[in-house]
Order: sequence, then C-alpha cells, then structure tokens
Amino acid sequence: MTKSALQIARAVYQPKLPKALTGAVVAKEGATTQSIADQNAIKTLFPNTYGMPVIQLEQTNESPVYAPINVGVILSGGQAPGGHNVIAGLFDGIKKLNPNCRLYGFLMGPGGLVEHKYIELTNDVIDEYRNTGGFDIIGSGRTKLETKDQFDKGLEILKKLNISALVIIGGDDSNTNACVLAEYYKSIQAGVQVIGCPKTIDGDLKNEMIETSFGFDTACKVYSEVIGNIQRDCNSARKYWHFIKLMGRSASHIALECALQTQPNICIISEEVKEKNQSLNDLIDYIAGIVAQRAEKGCNFGTVLIPEGLIEFIPAMKKLIAELNDLLASHKKEFQQVPQSGQREYIINNISKENAAIYASLPAGVARQLTLDRDPHGNVQVSLIETEKLLAEMVGNLLNEWKAAGKYTGKFAPQVHFFGYEGRCAAPSNYDADYCYSLGYTAAYLIAAGKTGYMSSIRNTTAPAEAWIAGGVPVTMMMNMERREGEMKPVIQKALVDLNGKPFKTFAAHRNTWALNTEYLYPGPIQYFGPTEVCDQSTKTLSLEQQK
Repeated sequence: MTKSALQIARAVYQPKLPKALTGAVVAKEGATTQSIADQNAIKTLFPNTYGMPVIQLEQTNESPVYAPINVGVILSGGQAPGGHNVIAGLFDGIKKLNPNCRLYGFLMGPGGLVEHKYIELTNDVIDEYRNTGGFDIIGSGRTKLETKDQFDKGLEILKKLNISALVIIGGDDSNTNACVLAEYYKSIQAGVQVIGCPKTIDGDLKNEMIETSFGFDTACKVYSEVIGNIQRDCNSARKYWHFIKLMGRSASHIALECALQTQPNICIISEEVKEKNQSLNDLIDYIAGIVAQRAEKGCNFGTVLIPEGLIEFIPAMKKLIAELNDLLASHKKEFQQVPQSGQREYIINNISKENAAIYASLPAGVARQLTLDRDPHGNVQVSLIETEKLLAEMVGNLLNEWKAAGKYTGKFAPQVHFFGYEGRCAAPSNYDADYCYSLGYTAAYLIAAGKTGYMSSIRNTTAPAEAWIAGGVPVTMMMNMERREGEMKPVIQKALVDLNGKPFKTFAAHRNTWALNTEYLYPGPIQYFGPTEVCDQSTKTLSLEQQK
C-alpha cells in the first residue's frame, strides 16, 4: 500500500503515556459513587453496577502476574480522530499484561458482535494504523445494543472466542448501551467485562471525571484551520460574508472552540439562544445589525459561525418542528397526494396560526426541507437543514428592507459552507494521539483489575502527559433518566455549553470587539513535529476550564 510522507513519519511516532502507566500498575479504589440524578431509578435498573468506586491507576513496586486473556473491541457511532490509537493502546496494554493476550475487532460496529463478524487484530494489523485517522481498521456502525436477544447473540461469539472482556469505543448513547450490556452480563454471571471509552467530536461527553471526548481537539483544529483560511480570503477580497455551519447537533462546543481559535465576527451559541428565548427574527436582526455596522466602517465582509443544531434550540422553531412532526405523521398519505407546488400552502392551512406565521416566513428551500427530510421515527433530521443558507437569505432580505428605508447603504454578498465530515477522520493531533493511546492502555488495566461497567478516564491533560491521571469512572455515575421515544430511559447526561463557564465568558467578553473590528486569528494546519507549544497544545476550551 502506497503511503504519503506524513503517514510514514507518523507511523513511528510513539504516543506519550502518564507516568503511572509506564511500570507495574495497581488499581486504587476511591469512594463509592451515585448517579448525577434520579438515583433510585438508576440504582433499580443497575443493581449490579451501581455505586461502584472511582478507580485511579498508580505505580507499584509489586510485580503482578496476569494470565493471558482474549479481549474484544468495537468502534461505535460516528468517526472521531484517534480511534485507531485507542485500539493500539489497548493492544499494547494487554500485551504488556501478558504477551499471549489476544485482541479481536468486531466489524462495522456493534452489529459485528451480534452478527459474529470479526477479525483478530495482530501486531502487523495494528502497526498499519498507529496514529492514523478514521475507523477503517474494523469499521463502525450505529446498531444499538439494547435487547436481550442481541446480548445473548453477542455472548455466543464471545464464548466461542473465549473473550472475557469487551471494550466499546463510542459516545454517550454507545457508552450507555455498554453499561446496560455490562449490567446484563454481570447479572447472569457471563464472565464478560465491559469497558467504555469516551468518543465524539461534538465534545458533549464530558463531566467531572471525563475532561473531554477524544476527537474534539483534532476536529476543532481542522475546522479552525479552514475557518482561518476563509477569514484570510475574506480579509483579502473584502466583499463576502461567509456563513459557516459546524457540526454539533446537541451542543455548541465546536462552534465555541472554533470561535476562540479564530475570532470571527459572529458566532451563535445555541444554548444562549435557548436561555434568552430568542426567536429566529432576533438572530436575523442581530446578524444584520453587525453587517450594517461593519458596512459603515467600509467593511462589507465578515464571518458567521453557526452550530449544526441551532434550529432545535430556537424555542419557536422547536414548537413548529414538533407540530410539523405530528401533522405529517397523522396526515402522511394526504400530504403526499398534494402537488409539490401546493404543499407549502397545505402546511400553512393545517397548523396553528402562530406556527403558520413562522413557517410562512422561511425561505422556500428550508421550508421544504422541514417537510421532506424525516428520520425513521418521523422526526426532522436537523443536520440536513441548511441553516447557513436560511440565515444568509433572511439576513439579505432584511438588509434589502433597510436599504429601501435608507437605513443601510452597504453591499452584502453571502457565501455558505458546512464543515462536518472534513474533521471526523483527520490524522489525530499529538494531543488526541496521546490521549487516545492512554485511554486504550487504561482500559487494559481496568480489565486486569476485574472491572466492568466503567469508562476509561484520563485527567489533568493540560499538563505534560507524564502528569496525566489515569483511571476509571462507573458509567452509572454519569447517568440520569430522560424521555426517549416516549419512554423514560437511563442515559449519560449530555454536557451542553456552560454559559457560566470560562470558555463562554471569555468569548462573550470579546465578541463585540471581534464583531466590529477585523481581529481574525489564523491557526494554520495541525503541526505534528516541532516545538511543544505548537504541537502539543490542548483546546482553548480545556485550557480555560482548567485555569486555576
């Protein structure tokens, strides 16, 4: 297989490890834990894995002897940079325990476990994927492990391969399912441990014990490089307003981090929109106001960062979408028989007056997307709604009204972009390469300690890697009960942008200056070789959160 010069150079990079993992290791138990909410309900659902202690891995002078074990690994959900290094760290970790340990990868996500599709991951395979992006070593998928039949079917292949531990690398839903699986296997004394690892570029899987989800650092650096390139072009041509949508359906961490890295003129934070009960028109007024103020200074150009899930955070839009979901579910056949030219009018005539007014104000393209793009549950797929086009078009319409009224004399030429998949499979930054390798290595020692229902945890990551703290946190500790598909279910609580946290407050303190002036930062591409202050820096978000 032909490789690029960078691939060849990165293959020999040895990720850094916490000092605690470099010699003989012992697992020290802390105090017992409880879920962050709904303690009685979570305890009832997880009687065998609730209340377990936090684990910290430390060096020891002892020389423990470990019997050889077989371990399985699954990549679950969307890709995130560094997944291959989690697997490499897990592989090296179990081989350190005993050279006769074996690692099996289940193919194309959790479905591979249920369908008994797997490969053995040997040294030759692992070495091809060290420090590379993507999940292509075994593939990923979105099959949910949630039924007894699936658990039992998976157990058949685990028993056949003599696998006594399973590592599931995924986001909040995947790790919730991993904990359900751990609980079930423990309840029937199956002899299979289950350990999770925190993955998602969205950055919304974090808490007191999980500082960040892996892939967030690399993805934000990739997006920030391209935003910086656009801003350089913007400041050179001086004639375009760029509306840039960024991944992050449930939280605005990516948009906020990219704003801190690039200093755009405008960045919308969904959580603030919801907190202030802002309408779509409020946002249009805000953006158009900044466009007009910059135009008065002779600056008919700028950048606007938009989180992917913004539409769902605008209270009025959320009500509209909910009513549309109900209408199209109950009148599906009738709606499909309406000619396309009459569908907009049909919607307006069959929803509440309040929502009809909002729907009528939307550009035709976006209005149509709200009615066509449904998921299997009948819900709008907000990631497919071109929010960047919606805002650009509506801002342009408002500016035309202001121009006719003599309130605005500038020029407005919008360009739209969506940065999503471009960041999910990038070669991991040094931070993610090291962090992921340490997560996998830690998972090996949690297995060695006989733990199940835990998530691998690496903390203190703004310090040099040798000072990082390795351990494990019970997944039940992160859970609460939420309504999903009409039922109350246990889930890991998503971490939204904290409007009282340092990252948002730092952004809020500077945004008015960035809006009217042109103070762009140009982060440039990810650097893998060179001074540590250039190559090993963590995200601005993490640095601000960890400031003492």
